[in-house]
Amino acid sequence: MRYLKPAIFLPLCAISFFCYAQPSCDLLIQNGKIIDGSGNNWYYGDIAVNKGRIAAIGRNLKYRASQHINAKGLIVAPGFIDVHTHIEGDEAKNPTADNFIYDGVTTVIAGNCGASNVDIGKYLVWIDSLKLSVNVASLIGHNDIRKAVMGRANRKPTAAELTRMQDLVAQAMKNGAVGLSTGLIYIPGTYSETPEIVELARVASKYNGVYVSHMRDEGDEVAAAINEAITIARQANIPVELSHFKLSGQQNWGRSKETIGMVKKARSEGLDITIDQYPYTASSTSISTLLPDEILADGQDSIVARLSDPVIKKQVVEKMLARLKKRKLKHFSYAVVASYRPDSAYNGKSIEEINLMKGRRHKAREEALTIIDIMMNGGASAVFHGMGDEDVKYIMQYPFNMFASDASIRIFNQGVPHPRGYGTNARVLGKYVRQEKVISLEEAIRRMTSLPAQKFQLHDRGLLKQGMAADIVIFDEAEVEDRATYKQPHAYSKGFHYVVVNGKLTVNQSRHNGTRAGRALYGPGRAL
Repeated sequence: MRYLKPAIFLPLCAISFFCYAQPSCDLLIQNGKIIDGSGNNWYYGDIAVNKGRIAAIGRNLKYRASQHINAKGLIVAPGFIDVHTHIEGDEAKNPTADNFIYDGVTTVIAGNCGASNVDIGKYLVWIDSLKLSVNVASLIGHNDIRKAVMGRANRKPTAAELTRMQDLVAQAMKNGAVGLSTGLIYIPGTYSETPEIVELARVASKYNGVYVSHMRDEGDEVAAAINEAITIARQANIPVELSHFKLSGQQNWGRSKETIGMVKKARSEGLDITIDQYPYTASSTSISTLLPDEILADGQDSIVARLSDPVIKKQVVEKMLARLKKRKLKHFSYAVVASYRPDSAYNGKSIEEINLMKGRRHKAREEALTIIDIMMNGGASAVFHGMGDEDVKYIMQYPFNMFASDASIRIFNQGVPHPRGYGTNARVLGKYVRQEKVISLEEAIRRMTSLPAQKFQLHDRGLLKQGMAADIVIFDEAEVEDRATYKQPHAYSKGFHYVVVNGKLTVNQSRHNGTRAGRALYGPGRAL
């Protein structure tokens, strides 16, 4: 018997050694149809996640894991990057960011349309301390830079003021901003001229940033607005992103071939111009955009003073009616109030409906006066119906176009906001990929992942690849669907079974588990 013991012991030792040698990981995703974000076709495989990163990717991985996900029959893709959001002010109200997470979004770009925190360094440190469920990168907003230096003044900056703005942009880039944004239909950005923006964009370019623009016009003068952005790209030597690319107003439907053609031409000349889009035929912004720009200077007190002047008020009404006539409309029915603090009964109703609710005549002139009343009481956010679906689809087919919600972190059941805040990615995947086949699934995911990661230089995001950050979405391509509508916008997307953020399981079997593993992401200027 003494001689049998080694014969028994050796196999046990070998088994013990085998188990010890088998690598371990925090999470093992198995049997999924992997779409890696590059645009390549899907393939079957496994992904091992360890310490927040992808440790391995391939077929039949042999890992011991603390958690397992059987992704059989599901798509496994990189977490989606929403390049155009407005989360500022809502981060602490809802840090789990459910509307984004349930739509597959794991990273958002804040600071769009010229609106951001001026102290980007402080903001990103705060983001890390708050701990959201999504990662956050931020642009530095031109409007807030200008307000910090010049207030809401309707004039050119002095040389000293321009230098001060340049210094603020430089500091923001050093602190981690990914670029400079403008909102050229908003006060005070609308008062700026192209040379001012060029000088600020040159600073962002010095720190390898991108220039992102809500252009001066997305309707009748859209060609001039695109040309301005192209001029800035050329003179400042900076990559450009054109925000929520669209054609506003029925009179402009069908012009997408012209506008996309301008972008193609600029790229053929060596300019790095890309665009983003939300997949809807309605926009959303402040009701103030219905008023002439010159009325909105110098703050609410000045606005009220101007609109209280009968002569100015009459001029404003005439300009509003002229714009309505250009749209070939008889009423302001296309403008629907999303949130009006003085009276929530307005929420979800068009200006035409609110005007009748107030007992006024069913006339466009009376509706213009109702808009002025709303502005006199602090204004409102609104949804504007005015785009054509054929333009939406044509723009969507352009390969250097990303998808973006143009939304905040939603507070469930608060107001009647645009449904894009809940359903942007699910709508693309369900309506435009599965149902209408406007683009392929692999192409849609490339636009949601590696293309934005490349544009905003998020170098460890956007691809399923060994060593990359483990931001991962797992969804059912046959089930994914947006459920938010204009009438009932507070509805989460369905079809996303699992969402992983920085290696942490955040949505488990279609339920947000409360995990807040997001972190601040920094631009390339921080390393210089």
